[in-house]
Amino acid sequence: ISWEDHGPRLMTATCRTRNVNLKVNLIQCYAPTEQADPKDKDDFYHQLQTVISKFSSKDITILSGDMNAKVGSDNSGQEEIMGKHGLGEENDNGGRFTNLCAMNSLVIGGTVFAHKDIHKRAWVSPDGDTENQIDHICISRKFRRTIQDVKVARGADVGSDHHLVIAKLKLK
Repeated sequence: ISWEDHGPRLMTATCRTRNVNLKVNLIQCYAPTEQADPKDKDDFYHQLQTVISKFSSKDITILSGDMNAKVGSDNSGQEEIMGKHGLGEENDNGGRFTNLCAMNSLVIGGTVFAHKDIHKRAWVSPDGDTENQIDHICISRKFRRTIQDVKVARGADVGSDHHLVIAKLKLK
């Protein structure tokens, strides 16, 4: 239906479905790194919240991208937005990201499905020693059952230090 550029870190697209009363709103983003200035992080998450709030809660919202957020595996108190299958420990960006997901009823897909760690690690450091789960795909909690799987496709050559994260969706 439409797409909109929201600066260098955010882009949205709205698509039709076969159901004329239902649209899919896609948000692709690139969040500031963990080391970024806290004001830059605040500005980014404020802008992202503004973008998300423009969409109807009746529609499917899918948020994806390099969130630079480690959410970890401890989902205590956040069972409605994430599963137990995240990697590592939550960092500052992870806290900001989970708060955004909680405010907007978004489920973090990569934490819901049990996979080997190698199929969760989406980013590899330049020295090859550090790998993290910082790229995420989220969906409106109302449509949680639409996601059938989320995992990293390590064999895809995307010319980046990130591996491709793939979500299988089935809209009934």
